[in-house]
Amino acid sequence: MARRNPNVSRLSDSAPSVVLLSVARLRTIGRAFRPLLVSSAFLGLLGACAWMPHEPTKEEIAQLMKQSFAERGGAKLDRLEQSALQSICSDYTGKEVPKALKEQLEQAALASVRYPADGKYLGDFKNGERIAQSGVGLQFSDAPGTVAGGNCYACHQISKQELAYGNIGPTLYNYGKLRGDSEPILKYTWARIYNAHAFNACNSMPRFGAAGILTEAQIKDVMALLLDPKSPVNQYSTCIKHLLARCSMQRSIDFHALISAYTV
Repeated sequence: MARRNPNVSRLSDSAPSVVLLSVARLRTIGRAFRPLLVSSAFLGLLGACAWMPHEPTKEEIAQLMKQSFAERGGAKLDRLEQSALQSICSDYTGKEVPKALKEQLEQAALASVRYPADGKYLGDFKNGERIAQSGVGLQFSDAPGTVAGGNCYACHQISKQELAYGNIGPTLYNYGKLRGDSEPILKYTWARIYNAHAFNACNSMPRFGAAGILTEAQIKDVMALLLDPKSPVNQYSTCIKHLLARCSMQRSIDFHALISAYTV
């Protein structure tokens, strides 16, 4: 019969005791280090919170913009500087501006309008058409001294001859024919072109006069395009002229007023 190794027996018999002792020691060590582990987890959480993203301030955004742009051609860094009105409008992006504040902004914008020094509002409507068609000027790709255009057709229908136009703004076709050229209309139209915020704060129309985009002479030409009776803007289309000619004998109906109502 094979003899049993006494050393093996001793080791085997004592194994459960060794395991139990090791587990007990680990539990004791765990209880001792538990506060340290909790503290480490808490500090780690605080560190994570410190690195959580936050809403950038206006100053941080302005600094980032300045770092991201470089002057080139006619595009200068001074365009990144906002006026008081622009700053307030930025604060209310996607939100309605309070009525009292809106009225305050509009009054300030109206006060900035400079009316023609000679009292004459209308220039050459042909030049006005060229200005309305032109989108050059004040761009980084433009040569220094390039005369800026108004690019009016990008947002408005103006004359029937031009088929490519935007619709962000209202149609200006028959603008003068519908409104006339009284002093209040002349002053309103001039102010609207010069600084559109005077009548609708935080709107998208460029401040052509207040921002120095167009000169006084150019604004006069655009005014003529809108208000001169000879301007194509204030002429009926050929088909409407034929309709008026055929119906001219029926004086009981004001066809001019009727057609104007459907061409706005």
